[in-house]
Amino acid sequence: MRDIEYIEKFKSICKLATKTMNLPEDIISSKSRKRELQVVRQVAAYIGRYEEGIHQNYIAEVLNRDRTLIYYYESTHKSHYKTCPIYRETFNKIYKAYLDIEGSKEVFINGEIMKEHLLKNGVKENPIAEVKIKVTSGQCRCVIKTTYFDFADQLKFIKFALANYHFNVKLI
Repeated sequence: MRDIEYIEKFKSICKLATKTMNLPEDIISSKSRKRELQVVRQVAAYIGRYEEGIHQNYIAEVLNRDRTLIYYYESTHKSHYKTCPIYRETFNKIYKAYLDIEGSKEVFINGEIMKEHLLKNGVKENPIAEVKIKVTSGQCRCVIKTTYFDFADQLKFIKFALANYHFNVKLI
């Protein structure tokens, strides 16, 4: 995955966390130190690290915090879960919402079907293959050929077309 994909994935986790806890979406990266908000940040960071494998630098960037704080969040998760009812309840609520979304996503069983789905949903291939985008869903793969000028738009179309699927994108 490229940097931007990790950042976007973590932003979606933050959006889920704030929505689940009925907080404004942009408040998670604010400088507020309210306990309720700190707990939501810690839970989002933990899910990003351990469920999605997102590096601490990307999480820190999205949360507008120092990377070392993300290490602290990781190291204190178990003790907070055991001893802090607010943390435990918040974690359970956000993690359940995360699992509900992830569990409802599907994977493709055939690369040709996936490519056909992408092309029907706005993704366009270019015969000038300056950039190739490899899309993986489950065990299936397909390659979308595009130009340097157009690849960012194609990535947006791919994300939109595969919003209900587990997938990874890699530039080759």
